[in-house]
Amino acid sequence: MKFSVLLSPLERISRFGDEGRQDNGKIGTYGHLLLFRDRVLAKGYWKKVLDEIKQERRAPPTTFDRKQLAKVKQERVRWETKTLKPWTRVSPEQKEEFRNLSNIPVKRVYTPEDVSHLNQSEEIGLPGEYPYVRGVYPTMYRGRPWTMRMFSGFGTPEDTNKRLHYLLEHGETGLSIAFDMPTLYGYDPDSQRAEGEVGRCGVSVGSLKDMEIILEGIPLEKVSTSMTINAPASVLTAMYVGVAERQGLKPKELRGTVQADILKEYIAQKEWAFPPEAHLRIIRDMMVYCTKEMPQWNYISISGYHIREAGSSAVQELAFTLADGFAYVDLGIEAGLKVEDFAPRLSFFFNCGMDFFEEVAKFRAARRIWARVLRDKYKVKDPRSLLLRTHAQNSGASLTWQQPLNNIVRTTIEALATVLGGTQSLHTNSYDEAWALPSEAAATVALRTQQIIAEETGVTDTIDPLAGSYYLEWLTDEMEERAFQYFDKIERAGGLLDAIKTGFIQREIAENSYRFQQELERGDRVVVGVNKYQIEEKKPIDTLKINEEAQRRQVARINMVRETRDNKKVEQALDELRKTFKDEKANSMYPMVKAVKAYATLGEIMDVGRKIFGEYKEPPIL
Repeated sequence: MKFSVLLSPLERISRFGDEGRQDNGKIGTYGHLLLFRDRVLAKGYWKKVLDEIKQERRAPPTTFDRKQLAKVKQERVRWETKTLKPWTRVSPEQKEEFRNLSNIPVKRVYTPEDVSHLNQSEEIGLPGEYPYVRGVYPTMYRGRPWTMRMFSGFGTPEDTNKRLHYLLEHGETGLSIAFDMPTLYGYDPDSQRAEGEVGRCGVSVGSLKDMEIILEGIPLEKVSTSMTINAPASVLTAMYVGVAERQGLKPKELRGTVQADILKEYIAQKEWAFPPEAHLRIIRDMMVYCTKEMPQWNYISISGYHIREAGSSAVQELAFTLADGFAYVDLGIEAGLKVEDFAPRLSFFFNCGMDFFEEVAKFRAARRIWARVLRDKYKVKDPRSLLLRTHAQNSGASLTWQQPLNNIVRTTIEALATVLGGTQSLHTNSYDEAWALPSEAAATVALRTQQIIAEETGVTDTIDPLAGSYYLEWLTDEMEERAFQYFDKIERAGGLLDAIKTGFIQREIAENSYRFQQELERGDRVVVGVNKYQIEEKKPIDTLKINEEAQRRQVARINMVRETRDNKKVEQALDELRKTFKDEKANSMYPMVKAVKAYATLGEIMDVGRKIFGEYKEPPIL
């Protein structure tokens, strides 16, 4: 669809995807959201860089001597003829073709020929220097280990507070809070939609009172906290501010991260409350608020994790996550912020699956792409703003309910790949998570896995120890090129928001997931205990159980909050928020903080937005 330059910004926004519009048209947002067509994946830029990358990979050798490369080729041909060929006649390879989980063909052996184009100083560099392939800090884990941040949250706030204290006492160095499904969607625990889900997959939070209990006894000035929340991310951020102020702290003292990556919700996790443009407007408000009031707070954690869990390949995770990241950069620019001021507050959250070298290469390629684009496209000069800092979590999709103790091995392998990939913080999955939320014993094993890797293996003694591997360097380049191919496809699909609203990205993920499932059913891919080496099992482990008591207690608490608060203050605060939502130039975070402090509930605050912005239904993807 083409826009006329005569349309006002709001009119232009309201015509986005006009043919199949599912919201009520009351977007209430700046015209800057046109960036998703006009700026994000800017016309021609991605194809230009893709062509440059292809040319770079065909460039004459720089690091390697031509004569030596000729000898390497001669030796490879001799080996293939004299050694390999007679061997495979007697003992053939297991498959005609080997492909990794991103469906990239993998050769039997890699040599300097495959990476002869590499310019060591420009394309790989050294740790803490552009293009940051080898790590974002000069000393990496020699200076400080990654943050060990176990994802925790279940039942009532009291249950979760107890678990957080337990993990801190056992060596965890950062908190990570999981929320239940009603909280993730922005519903109170007494909502009809919350029935049977309260406290099941995370902790239930209905008001500031719940957050006060979750964080009771935890010194927020000393511990960083990550909150995996998206649609109501602004509300939970406001609650965190409210708790901190009751501890005598100022917002500027707080360290931590809120996910707030709404774009990946439309792509993968499906936990939104409003149409995309409305959520993006609120994220804009949060970016401006946090840049001013919470300078140590990472207000968007751009998440590839859920994209991967939805069935994407590692290449798709890399491409779609970074595309989202560039969208948020443009959002900040159009909100009047300088990239150097807000880019350091953008962090990432990647998955780590079972294809070991692919995962290491993915992290390395991500850092190079991010630094390159911010430097060249956005003209960023401050090195701090070029750094791709990331949290990582092992793949939940790789865990199996069959033979669950095997998951300890899977988690260890994935954690090692994440560390060798250069993560800044890590959550290791518990072996029982295919069955239920982690038990205390299983969570302890998962934490000990990280501690053993950090303290006993020696992999932290040198930085980026796999650098220089012919295969790894080739694969890093290959994943970078394929990511730019996707950036170009997204541009040709009409830009990022159109690519989401028309289902292009979702279809790409679904097709990859279907391909993998077919390979699994044919036996082309093996998952131990699932389609090979099966055994008959009774219930193999004890699991954590959440009973109905959590819902009863949470409903009672939220009713108590409504009865004891100053309801006149609540109505005044919600009315102020309502007016702010209707004013596209206003910042909604300030009245939201005010509403939270007055003990307005999560559902009450989100319902204000639902009435103004309307709802959204995704397009069919089949």
